[in-house]
Amino acid sequence: MFTFRFSFMKQLLASLLFCSLAVTARAEDLKTTDAFRAAAAKANSILTVPDWDQTPEAVEASMKSAIASANAALDQIGAQDPTKVTFKSTIVALDDLGYQARVAANKAAIIKETNTSAAMRTAAENAVKLFEDWAVGIDYREDVYKAIKAFEKTSPKLSGEDAKLLKETLRDYRRAGLDLPPEKRQEVEKLRKDLSKLGTDFDSNIVEVQAPAVFTKAELDGVPESFLASPGIKTGDDAYTVKANVTWQYTAVMENAKSEEIRKRLYVIHDSMAKDKNVAVLNQMLALRNKIALRLGYKSWADFQTEVKMAKSAAGAEKYINDLVTGSQPKFEAEVAELRKLKSSEAKDPNAQIKLWDFRYYQNQLKKQKYAVDTEALRVYFPFQKTLEGMFNIYQSIFGLKFEKIAVPQKWIDDLQLYAVSDAATDKPLGMFYLDMFPREGKFNHFAEFEIIGGKLMPDGKYQRPTVALLCNFPPPSEGKPSLLTHGDVETLFHEFGHALHTIVTRAKYARFAGTNVPGDFVEAPSQMLQNWVWDKKVLDTFAADYSDPAKKISADTINKMKDAKLATVGVYYRRQFAFASLDLALHGPHPENQPYDCVAISNPILEKVFLPIAPETTFVSYFGHLNGYDAGYYGYAWADAIAADMATVFESAKDGYLDKQAGLRLRRDIYEPGDSRDITESIEKFLDRKQSVQPFLKQIGIAAAASKTEPARPLPNAR
Repeated sequence: MFTFRFSFMKQLLASLLFCSLAVTARAEDLKTTDAFRAAAAKANSILTVPDWDQTPEAVEASMKSAIASANAALDQIGAQDPTKVTFKSTIVALDDLGYQARVAANKAAIIKETNTSAAMRTAAENAVKLFEDWAVGIDYREDVYKAIKAFEKTSPKLSGEDAKLLKETLRDYRRAGLDLPPEKRQEVEKLRKDLSKLGTDFDSNIVEVQAPAVFTKAELDGVPESFLASPGIKTGDDAYTVKANVTWQYTAVMENAKSEEIRKRLYVIHDSMAKDKNVAVLNQMLALRNKIALRLGYKSWADFQTEVKMAKSAAGAEKYINDLVTGSQPKFEAEVAELRKLKSSEAKDPNAQIKLWDFRYYQNQLKKQKYAVDTEALRVYFPFQKTLEGMFNIYQSIFGLKFEKIAVPQKWIDDLQLYAVSDAATDKPLGMFYLDMFPREGKFNHFAEFEIIGGKLMPDGKYQRPTVALLCNFPPPSEGKPSLLTHGDVETLFHEFGHALHTIVTRAKYARFAGTNVPGDFVEAPSQMLQNWVWDKKVLDTFAADYSDPAKKISADTINKMKDAKLATVGVYYRRQFAFASLDLALHGPHPENQPYDCVAISNPILEKVFLPIAPETTFVSYFGHLNGYDAGYYGYAWADAIAADMATVFESAKDGYLDKQAGLRLRRDIYEPGDSRDITESIEKFLDRKQSVQPFLKQIGIAAAASKTEPARPLPNAR
């Protein structure tokens, strides 16, 4: 995410007050979208409010209509005289039609993940499957491919974004198997369609799973009273229901419950969710991915997936993660030893071992006992609405933006919010974002930004500005108290909203390059970098205050202790990340085609070897949603973290630190706006004004001494 700074504190406070007033306008004072659409039109842009279907029949009809329109456009491309094809009539036309269909699919995806009606969610799921099946099929339109190849044969003189679009379009056709004989090509098409449907099923099984666990109050000893008093937790005289599928509830118990037996019971439920359905589904997905890769001439799905990323190959990704595992070993062992001391003392067992269900609890105890950091006590400084407004103020300032809350034309829930984003200097509208921030049954149960309408230069020369949604699951308000966030929740909020702005401020001409449509091992970097903001006292002082005593801020001493505690536990944090990356790459590595998959047998030993001892009956991968979408790509989080730490140095060395407006505008111009319209390494190094380096990341995770062993060969190709 981003942040910025005024030269004088007086100016800063005045600006923050103004921005706060702007984003907390009363309902009767809210502007409508019409005003912003008119302003966009004057700037030769288009601002579109999504039209949300209201019945299951309408959802499916909208998708079918969008596909029919796209097919008509495909027919036009394929019917051209090969001697008269142009860049606009082939390559650009393909980007245009795909964009329009994707908008319809994006709206269906939002309905699938948010609607309160099960019938609407099912209809949207079917619509998404229909789209994914069609999207695979368009790669195999012989007539369209011939038109594209006919244009390539003209040896066009293209440059910049145009040349990149042609090159990558041709690359995608090769990767789809268009150079294969017809029978093999047809097989790949069928395999991809089957895989797409299974992927949707995998995701839906995760969203739909319910995992309630009932405990007595005594069993939840150590869990804060505020949690026990949260809506829906107390379900009987001495019955407290914890939903393992609701992240904030699961984390609260795992961090605080004194009973190891209770922690293990909840952990086993959590890490076995969707087991009955998704173990089989994932095994089928792995087999299909492997077949597709082999048919296309790759050694593995991991090689296929990494080809188009910064890593370039599975070997590059594996080396990066393996080197980090090796480099982090001393720090990881030291941290686990510290946690073991705490468990040994508490359990009165000198041979006590830290298991996977222990680490959150003992990390929390370490923070309290050694660093005097009480995660629960810090919540009072982060009431949701004030934190949201504080983040808005920071991002508006450093990115030169203005956010205005506007009336929501159609709501899928009562507390849905909609904001317009404009350029502060020109008042030109740049896009809109929805906020759906609290959990409910049937809703997407993690934290993510969803693109609804992406940025794109339209055929009429006007620029379509983006609209996105943030779907989150923060702790809801409880009786007499606002929603209170943990410091980790605040990090998440700053991170996810960074993705939203990455999408909204785009200037890329083509949909394929706009916003967050960047290499998968870079996409998290800008947002991960913005997590640094919530560790800076100057930043926190702009919004973090005790909700019952607004004059009370978090002390510098507390923040320093939080940083010390973070460094003291960062080895465990990253080893868990490295374990996820390792098992993901192993699942997608070379595999005999006719040998069945056992995803649990492959992944559980790696999770235990790289991280901590597990309960053998668990099936972590059945609920690991990243395996559909980040498949063979989870390593990208650690990869992006190296880039994020490097980019953060620009702010660290700037005059006003994380509130520096000049650095913020550079981030917007050099990273966010171009998206993937140019090589991402060029954008990174333009922002850095130097070659990339992995050293800031190694320092950040406390293994700088191992730099020579962990310097990646490919992740940061120009590292020094």
